[in-house]
Amino acid sequence: MDSYRQEKIQKFEEFVDRRLKPDLVRAIGERDKVFEQQKIFSDLRRNIENFEKNSVTSLRTLVNLGSEVYMQADVADTQRIFVDVGLGFHVEFTWSEALNYISQREEKLSRQVEEYTRLIASIKAQIKMVCEGIRELLHLPAERSVHEPVF
Repeated sequence: MDSYRQEKIQKFEEFVDRRLKPDLVRAIGERDKVFEQQKIFSDLRRNIENFEKNSVTSLRTLVNLGSEVYMQADVADTQRIFVDVGLGFHVEFTWSEALNYISQREEKLSRQVEEYTRLIASIKAQIKMVCEGIRELLHLPAERSVHEPVF
């Protein structure tokens, strides 16, 4: 194989390894973080709805003080709750206000998941395109589709 072709293949492989694969890993990690946030808000919604359904007015719970150290706490009035809104800030809400805020956050998180999913698909398509370019430079036959009949 001539040196020009070998050099071109090496550049393609480096591009995939140094740029596209790390971008893909990063995008998947960011999407996973958004999935975790969705679960937190889903759990909070479910808890608030259970409080409303069961007319809970007081509560005894365990509070994480940090480093998995817990303390028992009595909540005399559960009609207002504090919700983490990001950057270490908490806002006091009534149950209905909290449910409204959660709905808005869930919509935003859903849009973020869609954006990351599109980004991930785009990066995967770029990787496939570069691999196809390498295949052509090596004069290898095209990969057969899983759905193509084998004769």
